[in-house]
Amino acid sequence: MELIRSVNGRLLRCGYTTGSCAAAAARAATELLLTGKSPRSVFLTAPDGTALTLEVQKAHYTPERAVCAVRKDAGDDPDVTDGVLIYAAAQRQDRDVTVCGGEGVGVVTKPGLDQPVGAAAINSAPRRMIRENTQAVCDACGYTGGIRITVSVPDGAELARRTFNPRMGIEGGISILGTSGIVEPMSTRALIETVKLELRQKAAAGRTYLVLTPGNYGRAFAAEVLGIEEKYCVSCANFIGDAVDAAVESGFSQILLVGHVGKLVKLGIGVTNTHSDAGDGRMETLASCAALCGAESPLIREILHCAACDAALELLRKAELQEPVCRLLGQRIDDTLRRRVPEGVAIGYVMFTNRADLGGTLAQSENAAELTEKGRRTV
Repeated sequence: MELIRSVNGRLLRCGYTTGSCAAAAARAATELLLTGKSPRSVFLTAPDGTALTLEVQKAHYTPERAVCAVRKDAGDDPDVTDGVLIYAAAQRQDRDVTVCGGEGVGVVTKPGLDQPVGAAAINSAPRRMIRENTQAVCDACGYTGGIRITVSVPDGAELARRTFNPRMGIEGGISILGTSGIVEPMSTRALIETVKLELRQKAAAGRTYLVLTPGNYGRAFAAEVLGIEEKYCVSCANFIGDAVDAAVESGFSQILLVGHVGKLVKLGIGVTNTHSDAGDGRMETLASCAALCGAESPLIREILHCAACDAALELLRKAELQEPVCRLLGQRIDDTLRRRVPEGVAIGYVMFTNRADLGGTLAQSENAAELTEKGRRTV
């Protein structure tokens, strides 16, 4: 059954993440190993609760090792991995389910990413999906030993050259990704129009207060940490500038942006489309702020070689510069947002990290507390 989204008058087809494909291949390979029979398709539940049925291809069996593949389907989302076969090999071991990377799966070479240096670039959510689906087959078959799953993508090394993996510090292949398990159609125009439609609907209901969140992290932080009611939140994906413009045009006069530092840092150089295809500049922004706060050249060079903002923040914390750098970055973000709105519109931000040891909330505008409080009230 295809997953369809209606976006701006068009029916767009959703796809499956590489993580879902790897989990399905692992489930099929484990079943083949334990029963000697290859399933034609496998059923699994994505992390967002969506029921998926994925077709199995390229099954190969020996008593010691079973291999199955699932073809990545990106739906109507432009994706370099669309149509690629994601393989999983299952082998018996004494205990536990372990997940490893094979040919074409990248290796993490810089700190600050989802996985530690030296590990295969298989993110936490896909690893969990792979383990859970493998264990489910073991339980169903009455098998009490362990299984080793090796994920491989034969075309991965070549595909990775067309991604940001080399710059991010992931070498030798692609990443196995996906927090929800589903690839939503990412037509830029369609997404922006969807955001505008949701804003118009809220404005039509008489709302003048709005919370914009660039992604799932921001939405969760707004609800769970700031206590903001869901009804005030609109996800704007990477299109922060377009969403702010649309909010002003729709009549919103109080706007709070809640976002992870990995997104909001780009506003520090005036970039309001935070998609990687539109450019990066995260480390350059942090490095320039660090330099203005007195960082020495060796630290600046270290920051420029970081793969993720949290890794750079950890360096700044050790140098006792995290607070002044985040304060300066926050001033730049504030300037970018204020330039975007006309007089009479109150706009603010809260920038955070999910790393509790780095402080959670990193910076916020002077009016953030007031704007946050408005979202906690029941209207």
